[in-house]
Order: sequence, then structure tokens, then C-alpha cells
Amino acid sequence: MILELSELENQTVMTEFILLGLSNDPKIQDFLLFFFMIIFLVTILANMVIILVIRSELHLHTPMFFFLRHLAFVDICYSSVTVPKMLANFIQKQKTISWEGCIAQIAFFFQIAGAEVFILSAMGYDRYVAICHPLHYSRYLTKEVCNKMVGGAWLLGFFHSIGNALPLLNLSFCSNNVIKHYTCDLPPLLALSCTETLTNYIILLIFVFALGFSSFLFTLVSYIRIISTILKIKSAKGRQKAFSTCSSHLIVVGLFYLTSFFHYMKPSSESLMDLDKVISIQYSILTPMLNPIIYSLKNKEIKSVLLKMFGKWRTIH
Repeated sequence: MILELSELENQTVMTEFILLGLSNDPKIQDFLLFFFMIIFLVTILANMVIILVIRSELHLHTPMFFFLRHLAFVDICYSSVTVPKMLANFIQKQKTISWEGCIAQIAFFFQIAGAEVFILSAMGYDRYVAICHPLHYSRYLTKEVCNKMVGGAWLLGFFHSIGNALPLLNLSFCSNNVIKHYTCDLPPLLALSCTETLTNYIILLIFVFALGFSSFLFTLVSYIRIISTILKIKSAKGRQKAFSTCSSHLIVVGLFYLTSFFHYMKPSSESLMDLDKVISIQYSILTPMLNPIIYSLKNKEIKSVLLKMFGKWRTIH
């Protein structure tokens, strides 16, 4: 593989990086290409369907579906940041990404990941108000409040992105340009730098604690309050239905947070690299596909609209 280097003021500057990906075996690469292409297509299609259904049905223009629509949009962006480049590298002989492309990928990923966690928190709060304070639902979650919550999620994601991406411009990369990952992610990139990266790690930890843990605790507290309210429901059928919905939400949210925390807070280690790749697949590729299934396609109202639309389509054809 060719290393593109340029001389600038007697300093060697790296202009591109090599992404090792998930496997060097051609047969395994063919399988992975097909596997992740299917996941990507399902992710894009499912989330687009959710957006179109919610926008087209007036009775779905409520706070809950407002957050679901924005989550679907975020998941389309989330998956599109890393998966297309990964698929392209399965085909290309030289699995490279430019320095500018690497910074852009990290910046967009952090922006969208930040928005994702706070929209999930907003959805947890929405369910908390709906179940624990149903009489005050329309007063607490007005259109203005919902817009501010989504806008705040994107704004916090922006700070998360800028705070971690801008300091990368001060790093130097001397000779090693091989990233042992399928994407240009922050921890493996920092490991390649020949300059001091302690500041970058400190900034990353600050944002993980300030944004990640705060949103996680907010979401967790919301669901704990929801569960305590559900336990007071006298109807066994009502309790079972509510628990079924909340448990599926908690599983997806829990997997997303736990895998993210493990990835960004674990010590850098060559022995954990393969495990790290598998874990990052969970929160960056599988989560955007699972969200529309867990949050939307299991929803009674959305299923009803989809069945009605499918029935009209069959009648026409």
C-alpha cells in the first residue's frame, strides 16, 4: 500500500490513512459486504418509511411521534456517516481515507451521536410525562417545548463534535498511517499520533461524562419513574403491555450506552481491538436499524397506518 506524504517546512505530514477494516480474507469480505449492505438498506428504508408515515398522518402529529420522526432522521444520518465508506472499502484494493475525510467523519459522527443520545432522553421524558402525569401532558410538552428539546439536542451534539474534532488539527502523524478499524474513529486515530494526545483524551472523557452520563442518567431516571408507575396499575394486561414497551426501549437504549461507554472509556489495548470493532458495530450500525423496529414498527398507531397503506397498494395493483 502506498503512503502519500508531503514535505512542508521540513516536517513530514500525513495526507491519508489506511483503514484495515474487519477482515483481509476476500471470501469473508464478500459476505460482510452483502451483510452490511442489507443492514444499511434496511436502516435507510425503515427510517424513511417512519418519517413519511408520521408526516403524512395528521393524527400522528403529537410529541411522541415528533420525537420518533427526528430519531428516524438522526438514524439515517448516523448510519450514513460510516457505512458507505466501509462498503466502498470492501470493494477497493486500497482502503484509504484522506486526512480531511477522517476529520470530517469524526466530526459528523460525534455531532449525530450527540443528537441521538439527547433525542433518546427527550423520548424517555415524553413517555414519563405521558404515563406518570397524563393530565398535564399537553401542558408540559407543547410544540415550542418539543422544538427546543430537539434543537438543544442538535446544539449539544455540535459542541460535542467541535470540542473533539478541532483539537485534532494540532496533532502530527509521522510514519504510521494504518488505522486498525473499519472507520476513522477517535481512539485508534489518537493512538497513531506522534505528538502528545493527553489533552485530546481529557477532552473526550469530559464530554463523555458531561453529555453521555447526564443523558443516560436522565433517561434512566425517566424509565425508573415509569416502571414504578406501571407497578401500580391494577390490570395485569395493562402492566404486561406497558412493561413490554418499556423493556424493549430499555434494552436498545442500554445496549447503545453501554457499548458506547466501553468503546470510549476502555484503556487502549491491541488485545481488545477485535472486541472493540464488534462493539462499535452495535452502537454505530445496528442501533440505527433497531430503533425504527423497536420504537416505531412495534407501535400500534404506526402499524395500523402501514397496514392501511399496504392494503391500498394491493388494491391498486
